[in-house]
Amino acid sequence: MIRPDLLLHPTPKGLYCPPGDFYIDPVRGAVDRAVVTHGHADHARAGHGSVLATPDTLAIMAARYGAQFTASRQPLAFGETVNISGVSVSFAPAGHILGSAQVIVEWKGLRIVNTGDYKRRTDPTCRPFEVVPNTHIFISEATFGLPVFRHPDDRGEIAKLLSSVRLFPEKTHLVGVYSLGKAQRVIALLREAGWDSPLYIHGALEKLCTLYQSRGVDLGSLVPATDIDDKARFRGQIVLAPPSAFAQKWGQRFADPVLAFASGWMSVRQRAKQRGVELPLILSDHADWDELTDTICDVDPEEVWVTYGREDALVRWAELEGRKARPLRLVGYEDEGD
Repeated sequence: MIRPDLLLHPTPKGLYCPPGDFYIDPVRGAVDRAVVTHGHADHARAGHGSVLATPDTLAIMAARYGAQFTASRQPLAFGETVNISGVSVSFAPAGHILGSAQVIVEWKGLRIVNTGDYKRRTDPTCRPFEVVPNTHIFISEATFGLPVFRHPDDRGEIAKLLSSVRLFPEKTHLVGVYSLGKAQRVIALLREAGWDSPLYIHGALEKLCTLYQSRGVDLGSLVPATDIDDKARFRGQIVLAPPSAFAQKWGQRFADPVLAFASGWMSVRQRAKQRGVELPLILSDHADWDELTDTICDVDPEEVWVTYGREDALVRWAELEGRKARPLRLVGYEDEGD
């Protein structure tokens, strides 16, 4: 079998495929050909010559960057395959956000799967992660790649929020959510838990919530959080906004607010304390330690490459399990949306 680095290898711009002459999630400067795993800004950037992505990801990029975000775009649905200069490229669901995909590249009998960002938990706003069989090289993210990160049940965290609303009906619950993925997931989980009342949203969330609804994700009644001076209107209500909004005048005009924040990083108490969060909701759109290790076992590749985060611990775990592993040391990727 050919050497894997002949098919994919890290470069300062991102993972590069020499035989296909394309990059996966290029992060430094524009490239001629980009394959994009999902719509978060640390993976999907404007200005490339051509972009190959799922239809949902292309729609997200157009909503965020404008219709002319690339000179040429090519949608590729799950289950379809495209040939790029002899390299076969296809997508499998990653379960991260709407449209998120694992990239499967095959060439001369070698199959490499790059997860992008992913999670294994049920998310009503996107297709669940799918294990790709017969994978030779598995490139896994490691945002939460330390054994200390074991996220609680999503529904239990939403139950905490609803319990607080019932306990403090005179207060407004302000929930910090990132605009792409997290906002829509929290809304969908609230609906699933029985919250049928309108949810109030900051203006920065409207465009992407509307896009999700246009792509078939039912979010129920969403009302712009305006007329904030009418404080009585928001008592006993849930208001969702980007975390940055709570430090501005907009967030400081609500009466008796309870500040919550939905993020996997809320498991780190110091982070919650620094942000002044009273009600941390540990809701991550990334795989935790158990999901990462279980996924490697489920995929059972010949070799694991680790990137996007805490690489060394997951590489060491794989080696102790008798698996060949290495860190990729890619830079430029953050935890937007978690």
